[in-house]
Amino acid sequence: MLVSLIADYGTGDPAFTEVTQRLLMTLPQAQIHVLSVPPFSTLATGFWIAQLGLNPGPEERLIYHNCAPRQDDPEARRDNEGEGLTYALLSPNVKVVGVNAGYTLSFIKHHAKVLKGVNVSRSGSQFRSRDVFPTAATAIAKDDFSLLGEVLNIEQIPDPPTSHIAWIDGYGNIKTTIPSHAVHLKPQSKCVIRIGNVVSDAIYSDGSFQVSQGTLAFAPGSAGWTAANGGERIRWMELFLRGGSAWERFGKPPVNQPVICDLET
Repeated sequence: MLVSLIADYGTGDPAFTEVTQRLLMTLPQAQIHVLSVPPFSTLATGFWIAQLGLNPGPEERLIYHNCAPRQDDPEARRDNEGEGLTYALLSPNVKVVGVNAGYTLSFIKHHAKVLKGVNVSRSGSQFRSRDVFPTAATAIAKDDFSLLGEVLNIEQIPDPPTSHIAWIDGYGNIKTTIPSHAVHLKPQSKCVIRIGNVVSDAIYSDGSFQVSQGTLAFAPGSAGWTAANGGERIRWMELFLRGGSAWERFGKPPVNQPVICDLET
């Protein structure tokens, strides 16, 4: 079984190793791959849950995620209580187990064939993803659904924001939550992009490399998945600086930052 562990522990943080050890105690044959998202970024977490879970991969898959800012209640926490654990089943047989916080379930809520709470303690440890949740996650991975609780109301799960930074890749490309079908421009049209206090001209392209060296392209990127209704494939717009870093061009903005696009030709 492939296990994708998505969490905001930090790149290279030993917390990933600790959680991996707990998962392997009951899934000894699993192949565990870790993905570190920025601290408290439920948007990046939800984006990668969808990108990994809604695209082709091994038949036996578990996505185990933990990004729990504990922002559901501003009051002081008792016994490290936080957001509750949930289970989602994606087609054909991708199991997703993790905390329902912010946007973690936003991109998959309409794709899930099953979407339920998991009856496991919401408190008891500062490090719940190591000490509390692995037992439930691995039981579900092995088709033991005895801990499943009530069906979640998808109306209470927020929609993803429509124009924010979802991810910055290793090349400095900025992946956004702007769907490509919302952009109505002809190839090579000029547009203006604002992120924070930085404004830059860009060229709309239907293929990132169809711009000259040093040009900022605004183009459908590599991330996306088939729409929940089984129709067209959703592709997310990306900012790409050929020969450089779009992220640096815009002053190294954080994930979650709004992206403002003037799409007038």
